[in-house]
Amino acid sequence: MKNLEALKREIVSAVDARRSELSKLSLKIHANPELGLREVKASGWLTDYLRKNDFTVESGICELPTAFRASYGNGSPAIALLAEYDALPKIGHACGHNIIGTASAGAAVAARQAVDQLGGTVLVIGTPGEESGGGKAIMAKRGAFDNLDAAMLVHPDIYDTAATRTLACQPLEVEFFGKAAHAAAHPEAGINALDAMLLSFAAINSLRQHIRTTARIHGIITDGGEAANIVPAHTAASFLVRAGDEAYLEELKQRVLNCFTGAATATGARLVHRWGDNAYALLLNNPTLAQLFRQNMQSLGRRVHLSEPVQAFGSSDMGNVSQVVPAIHPTVAIAPADVPLHSVAFAAAAASEAGIRGLMDAAKALAMTVADLAANPEIVGQIREEFRKSK
Repeated sequence: MKNLEALKREIVSAVDARRSELSKLSLKIHANPELGLREVKASGWLTDYLRKNDFTVESGICELPTAFRASYGNGSPAIALLAEYDALPKIGHACGHNIIGTASAGAAVAARQAVDQLGGTVLVIGTPGEESGGGKAIMAKRGAFDNLDAAMLVHPDIYDTAATRTLACQPLEVEFFGKAAHAAAHPEAGINALDAMLLSFAAINSLRQHIRTTARIHGIITDGGEAANIVPAHTAASFLVRAGDEAYLEELKQRVLNCFTGAATATGARLVHRWGDNAYALLLNNPTLAQLFRQNMQSLGRRVHLSEPVQAFGSSDMGNVSQVVPAIHPTVAIAPADVPLHSVAFAAAAASEAGIRGLMDAAKALAMTVADLAANPEIVGQIREEFRKSK
């Protein structure tokens, strides 16, 4: 068996040799954005690529048509590289998921050399609907990540980091039902559901002054009425409630709901609400796994922070994965620090030369980390113990 450093050099060369095909795959996904749980093309292209490279592929796992599981090897450790490939409404791959899915697939193909020489199993698990739908939350409940030793993905960003801080997140759907009436001739006969919704927004804006700095509440009105001369009989909105720990999230959920309940009482409209089934859990970054990835990414010439150098919180269903298996969610910089994620500018970066460089470095670092784990059973044991203590 070659020494580990020589193996890593071979892995880097293997990724470099596939630069053209990986670039084309990423750009093809980018040019064909699909919303969460509907990523038929992206899922098909990724699984085709993996099949052509000797992976055994099972599509439609966990009763999700665009989820998949691809594996190479048979044994321990079992290391999963997770693929995301959904896009955002109207602005496409403004979170760079075309890079995430392609980097994981490219890394897995390169990591076959580690499996061949050292044993173990490398998997690519396709996880649809990260932006909306909580695909990983659903898949975690259905056992997709059981019996794994580690799970990783790399997310495009404006910083190179080894670990990501996230917030627990709970979706909320609300509706108000009022009574329609002619807004000029008989306004007294109506019950204004839009007034109830606007009062709710005003109450939430007041609530924001008195919540923890790591908490977030935000939403949009999805139905605001039918015509200006009709008292709105129905309104609807979608909200996300986020917090830095699960206990405070539960407290905040009740305070948010009170805003809607108060508006219903004030206007006479009837409130109907539903908390989403697939809340996003806090992300538990495994320290040893993060340090291995950091060292491998730094070997490629990147300066990698342990976590974000500024306070910037989002949420990810990778948190749900990290609750059942040791995991990391590092980031790779593909755009300048003044370019926000979920913007048109970041979507452009995800198809730029900087995006391709990020894709290649992410694939190399992931594959080298797979080699570290396959070569060092004692490190796998250490990771497992850290995970047990974090729980």
